[in-house]
Amino acid sequence: MQLTSTMEKFVLHWGEMGNKWGVNRTVAQIHALLFLAAKPMNVEEIQETLGVARSNVSNSIKELQSLNLVQTVHTLGDRRDYFTTGTDVWELAKVIVEERYRRELAPTVGFLADLINEPEFAAESKDIQQRIKDTHQFVDTLTSWANEMLKLSSTTLNRILKLGATIQKFLK
Repeated sequence: MQLTSTMEKFVLHWGEMGNKWGVNRTVAQIHALLFLAAKPMNVEEIQETLGVARSNVSNSIKELQSLNLVQTVHTLGDRRDYFTTGTDVWELAKVIVEERYRRELAPTVGFLADLINEPEFAAESKDIQQRIKDTHQFVDTLTSWANEMLKLSSTTLNRILKLGATIQKFLK
């Protein structure tokens, strides 16, 4: 696949941003490439387009699949695997939030609940206990809110986010 100048800039920038978000640069670049591609791509096409090693492409694809961001598709008469990703940015954002919740926040909520229930917790100062309880409540509330938001349609979620700070009017 030949990238246009705009596509190349997007893929390179997405790789840089991925790196800042804690995702390997090549993983982010492959996701960006598949997002822009008009058709599913196989490992060789991805490798040639991005100029990265086959092993790097394979490992990156596995990571993207573990994040539920890339799906494998097949072409009749071709034994190779082809890869694709969604093109609805709202749905992709939902997948990313769900995966980050599953990997990062859910274990933290569980850890904090367990920590609060340990016998040693009662021996801590009231200030320490309160800070840990506040942290647990914050993370639990944040994840509950995120889970509710993920149930909304992309259109509704878009409208809510566009409201921004004006949503305060409805809470007074």
